[in-house]
Amino acid sequence: MNKKKRFAIVLSGCGRADGSEIHEAVSLLLSIDQQGGEYEFFAPDIMQSQVINHLTSEPEKTSRSVLVESARIARGNIKPLSKYSPENFDAIVFPGGVGAVSNLCNCAQAKDDAVVNPDVEKALNESYKKGLVVGAMCIAPVLIAEVLGKHGIEVTIGDSQNVAKKIESFGAKHIATSATEVCVDKKHKIVTTPAYMLANSPKEVYQGAYEMVKNIIELAE
Repeated sequence: MNKKKRFAIVLSGCGRADGSEIHEAVSLLLSIDQQGGEYEFFAPDIMQSQVINHLTSEPEKTSRSVLVESARIARGNIKPLSKYSPENFDAIVFPGGVGAVSNLCNCAQAKDDAVVNPDVEKALNESYKKGLVVGAMCIAPVLIAEVLGKHGIEVTIGDSQNVAKKIESFGAKHIATSATEVCVDKKHKIVTTPAYMLANSPKEVYQGAYEMVKNIIELAE
């Protein structure tokens, strides 16, 4: 019997506008559970770049911790990303949400010379070097491209030409897909899906997440 595959899930807060997209995160962990995998949550121990009122979509003059907010999704069972060790996992996966490109990196704000959080950059580079499968949903492939684009990876965020140009500016290749499809880069062991970049319902988000996890498990064998 094959050993259960271990997933490190990296969150960026709680809420689509300033953290991790909750539907995507839950669809991801459900898909892992259904396919016999195990998961552990991580998040960088930093403050959010901004806080958004999700009712009004307006910024609020307050501050929140990425780790503390991510603990809402993880039900408190979460570790600082600085404690992550790739030796303990088969894959590392990033749900989407604006936090992926505003807290884990500053791609959402920076026009040029975007900066990645050091713990995130270290986790991605070490995971890639050790042959883990890397997964990302929604807008998170932009983050993956910023760190690993130098290797000529392939990812998808759906069909947004503007975001595709951003991805390709990092040296990665963008592959257009539908909402529930996945882009599987077998050479570099990277699997991505558009989720709410294109999805019109939680069902479509879940379908993409399930296919992503399925392909991650196959690549991890």
